[in-house]
Amino acid sequence: MKAKKKPAAARTLKKLPAKRPVGKYVLRLYVAGATERSRQAVQRVRELCQTELAGHCQLAVIDIYQQPKLARANQIVATPTLVIEFPKPVRRFIGNLSNTTGLFLKLEVPTKGKIAL
Repeated sequence: MKAKKKPAAARTLKKLPAKRPVGKYVLRLYVAGATERSRQAVQRVRELCQTELAGHCQLAVIDIYQQPKLARANQIVATPTLVIEFPKPVRRFIGNLSNTTGLFLKLEVPTKGKIAL
């Protein structure tokens, strides 16, 4: 007796390994002026973009004092706030980003070990 073959649809629906999304990460960092917390957050996000997302990151730093309409439109209630616009779903991280472990998990980025966690 021959073994029954799976239907064509069942053969093609194999579990694929998780891949990093195609395209660039789109990040927006909302800060409030030139405070120490704002500078730390900008430094950490730029370091993340340069080391872990090299070539795959588009970062916009937005000062809510200079562009309050953007803060209101995007419902920013605390700063610094990092908003990950792409890949979807949109995610937010509030604070100076001193704990980057959660950020790497949400971004689904395998760390290269260049940033101390």
